[in-house]
Amino acid sequence: MIKTLVYKVYNDTETNKVETIKFQSFIVCISAAICITLDEYFGKREFMFDFLHHVGLHHLADSYADIIKDRLFDLSIWVGNIVVFYGIIPLLIIKFVFKDKFSNYGFGIKGAIKDYKIYLLLIGIMIPIVFAVSFTESFQHKYPFYKMQDGEGFYPRFLSWELLYLLQFFAIEFFFRGFMLHGNKKRFGFYSILVMTIPYCMIHFGKPLPETLAAIIAGVVLGVLSLKSNSIWLGVAIHFSVAITMDFCSLWQNGLLFK
Repeated sequence: MIKTLVYKVYNDTETNKVETIKFQSFIVCISAAICITLDEYFGKREFMFDFLHHVGLHHLADSYADIIKDRLFDLSIWVGNIVVFYGIIPLLIIKFVFKDKFSNYGFGIKGAIKDYKIYLLLIGIMIPIVFAVSFTESFQHKYPFYKMQDGEGFYPRFLSWELLYLLQFFAIEFFFRGFMLHGNKKRFGFYSILVMTIPYCMIHFGKPLPETLAAIIAGVVLGVLSLKSNSIWLGVAIHFSVAITMDFCSLWQNGLLFK
């Protein structure tokens, strides 16, 4: 009888554990789909303008239309959307739904730099590629997102943009290599990398084809490293290092770097 009772308790515990893992993966995948969708739509100027009018916030809609005429403020709103949908909402889910520690979702410090040689290798590979691609017209047209005007210095507006750029990379890395990856790893193991990589590639649609294809490789490689180290920090570092290299290469190609 005791043996039967112990077996039942053990099985019930294991069953509850499995159901908890399934529930967590369900919440991660559904909330990720919702967050990506909301960011896509609320990040569109026309949708936001129509939405504000639709809910009766006509004065706010007019203010919004005026604000986005300034490119830096327009980009600030774009970054704000990413921070909310890719950062704050997943953090709230971890805190209040999963009741878990942020360190279990890529915020871990211990072991964060143990694979720094791999990251340096990746940077060493990517920078020459970025330099070569910077000669293409599509690249020069796309980057940097904040276009410096003739005679404009790097401070304060361009520097402000680069800091905002870093913030959005942090949110992106946390969302894909933190929330989605580590939120699904107990359910899917290594395949959580593939679950994360598909939408990560798709958010690059509209960018130059080589960059979108490279996002697939980056998603897998950074996913493997984050899964191994339980950290997103070096992923943020390499992402921003490549991005800022892209910006400065574009400025150089357009004759704005040394003016």
